Amino acid sequence: VVEHQKLTRERTHRPYQALFGVVQGAQYEDLRREAARGLAELELDGFGIGGALEKANLGTIVRWVNEELPEAKPRHLLGISEPDDFFVAIENGADTFDCVTPSRVARNGAVYRSDGRFNVTAAVNRRTFEPIDPECSCYTCANYTRAYLHHLFKAKEMLSCTLATIHNEHFIVGLVDRIRQSIADGSFDEFRDDFLGTYYGKAR
Repeated sequence: VVEHQKLTRERTHRPYQALFGVVQGAQYEDLRREAARGLAELELDGFGIGGALEKANLGTIVRWVNEELPEAKPRHLLGISEPDDFFVAIENGADTFDCVTPSRVARNGAVYRSDGRFNVTAAVNRRTFEPIDPECSCYTCANYTRAYLHHLFKAKEMLSCTLATIHNEHFIVGLVDRIRQSIADGSFDEFRDDFLGTYYGKAR
């Protein structure tokens, strides 16, 4: 922290870089809380929540940590990007997220829609001349069909991964925007139930 403050004073010609402290502690409440309390005493710009986060305990661990951290500073959850995880984490105090999942699954042809994730390489998409999601405004959906994406993946064209990633990233950012809006207008619980019911309730 001292070194960061020193460099900030010296590098006035550069944009300010925020310094976050990362809370570790695996699945152990005492370690998580102790780490969070220790970091809360430092002059940090925000906090990261990292380490081993089992899906079943995600909400509980995030809650432990956030009960110890100052509410006025951002809390960033590392390695989370599945829709149900977003809702659980946000309910328990997480503000921002990062994860490679949207791009990683895209490289294998998996794409997101409001009614679930599916694989564009499936045979049914070979002659499906419509976008991944007709309601999506991303570059991929505005310009390419499932059939073309299917062809690109089968031909092992690099463009296939790029287009699928563009769509998946757009979907995830859009989802978080909608969650933020639902919090602002007081409809978070309703939106969560409707979205998750549609996304996970239909096998594709």
